[in-house]
Amino acid sequence: MNKKIILVIISFVIIFFIVIPLVVPASDSNNTKIERLNNGTFLKIYDAPKTIQIKNDTIYITPKGIDEGTQTIVIPVSELLFRHTYHLNSDNSINYSEISPEPKYTELYHKIGLYNSSKKIVFVYPIFTQTAYEKNGFYDYYSGNCDSSCLTAKIMYDEHGRYTSSIRAAAVLTLLNYSYITDVDIDKNPDILKRYDRVIMLHNEYVTKREFDAVTQHPDVIYLFANALYAEVKVDYNSNTITLVRGHGYPDASTKNGFDWKFDNTPDEYDNLCNNWNFTNIDNGKMLDCYPSFRLFYDKKLLESLKN
Repeated sequence: MNKKIILVIISFVIIFFIVIPLVVPASDSNNTKIERLNNGTFLKIYDAPKTIQIKNDTIYITPKGIDEGTQTIVIPVSELLFRHTYHLNSDNSINYSEISPEPKYTELYHKIGLYNSSKKIVFVYPIFTQTAYEKNGFYDYYSGNCDSSCLTAKIMYDEHGRYTSSIRAAAVLTLLNYSYITDVDIDKNPDILKRYDRVIMLHNEYVTKREFDAVTQHPDVIYLFANALYAEVKVDYNSNTITLVRGHGYPDASTKNGFDWKFDNTPDEYDNLCNNWNFTNIDNGKMLDCYPSFRLFYDKKLLESLKN
């Protein structure tokens, strides 16, 4: 029987304690998903970096996989804006984590979040990108572990993503009272974006041509993650699948951005520290020059800039 060990990280204090024994199903440790509370916040994130170490009130995070870059992320515990609880398996590997509001920061959340604002702002959760990174998906083809049949993947409609689908950003923005739509919503009804004053794109790496056109034609878009709008996919809603059309070295190695988008900033995605983050003005909004998944846990200025 596994034990559930919870590490609660709050400002200035780290508390270790053991709660009631819990049997953790084997499938949970390999599955990544979000569960939503009735009030719209994200409860559980079944996705963990390779390692998390805490030394001298500082968190050191080692990403896993080449898609997360190679830089170790360093976060002072005192700067965390949200409460993080890590639930461990019996071998001390992380089974899932929970992110929740820190009550003492309620006033700050109202300042940096989307409260009492006249602006209608929405973020776009990358369902198609989440799907592309699934097992037996596009990346098994890229790595040579599968033939071209893996370039068609079953759409994963549940928001159960991981680092590559910017799951932590989705959690943080939801805690700050932002609403969201998905790639599917835009592909089926591109005019949906006209309801919003501002659109925040996450790591929406894989999009359809309809979505690409709708996003790039909106007058106020924040591209919060580098490598957005990188490759074109097509959707078959009868079979609920997406298929890679162009981009990411397909159909030939010389093909990079599938839309030949002049604002592509893919090289910036390997900066996961975002220590010197900066927004660049482009034709229809602003583009961040890094991959801020963990930065969003503690950077007030970055979070506040999303609505201002």
